[in-house]
Amino acid sequence: MKKNDIILIAALLAAALAALAGIALYSAGTAKGAEAVVYINGKEQGRYPLGEGRAVKIPAGDGGYNLLEIKDGQADITKASCPDKICVDQRPVSRQGESLVCLPNKVVVEIENGGEPEIDGSTN
Repeated sequence: MKKNDIILIAALLAAALAALAGIALYSAGTAKGAEAVVYINGKEQGRYPLGEGRAVKIPAGDGGYNLLEIKDGQADITKASCPDKICVDQRPVSRQGESLVCLPNKVVVEIENGGEPEIDGSTN
């Protein structure tokens, strides 16, 4: 191996380690005090800390329901009685301002006091 090959391999390894460290920091968990706040038809129905694992059955109108699971610092709707199940297909949420929505059941789960939200854009 030549000297330039060793330098190239070392640079690629350093870049890979830096990328892994960035991913680990980004997904390092939730801020202390983060809560999943459940709203039904616009009215707050409950607050659940993301630090405590649990499953909550959220009753909706007409006998419908959503099953909210909180584990590993994330909130996720895993089951629902709605016909389209779009809420079940959403990814888990854990950061301030993120939400899960089930329109047919009029259920919204919103994260409060979580980590900093990502900025989508900025104007001056």
